[in-house]
Amino acid sequence: MANSDDDDSIGGSAARPGKRKRLVSAASDLLYQQGVENTTLADIAHAADVPLGNVYYYFKTKDEIVSAVIEAHVHDIEEMLASLDRRHRTPKSRLKALTRELTDQRNVIAQYGCPHGTLCSELEKRTSGTDHATVRLLEIPIEWTERQFRAMGRHDAHDLAVEFMAAYQGAAVLTQALRQPELLTHEGRRLKRWIDSLEA
Repeated sequence: MANSDDDDSIGGSAARPGKRKRLVSAASDLLYQQGVENTTLADIAHAADVPLGNVYYYFKTKDEIVSAVIEAHVHDIEEMLASLDRRHRTPKSRLKALTRELTDQRNVIAQYGCPHGTLCSELEKRTSGTDHATVRLLEIPIEWTERQFRAMGRHDAHDLAVEFMAAYQGAAVLTQALRQPELLTHEGRRLKRWIDSLEA
């Protein structure tokens, strides 16, 4: 019988994610930590505890698994932003909450960089036809941030959203290059003061 995505639930392991989900999760971690070019399907299979031969049932090529990782990241970003919409009543508080979400990752960013910025940067250097999908990893937060600034009454909302994302991505690059998490903490505080000044 052909494998199913939840076949690992058979035999008393109901809580264990299915093979496809484990492969995507493992690939996401490895692509972030090692880079796309340095990660092989064998690496992903080993990290996911899935036989290499079974990988091809779900993904024929590494590009296919990279596309699945991008889709998972897009879903996670959308879920995170939707959660901010639900939990915070004002656009200013949502923007400041997003800033906290980003700066809370300072330690891992100091080691590997921004998970979305680094993936976009790496894949944009390749010639594969699937790479353009990564732009959504940055477009989605820019679009969401623009909506918040617009709700604050700012007619320059798009420019402010780009400036916000550029400030964060620039700080993330410096944080990784210098291995100094406090740089991102400092930039987070500056961004919060900036957001306050824009409402005034």
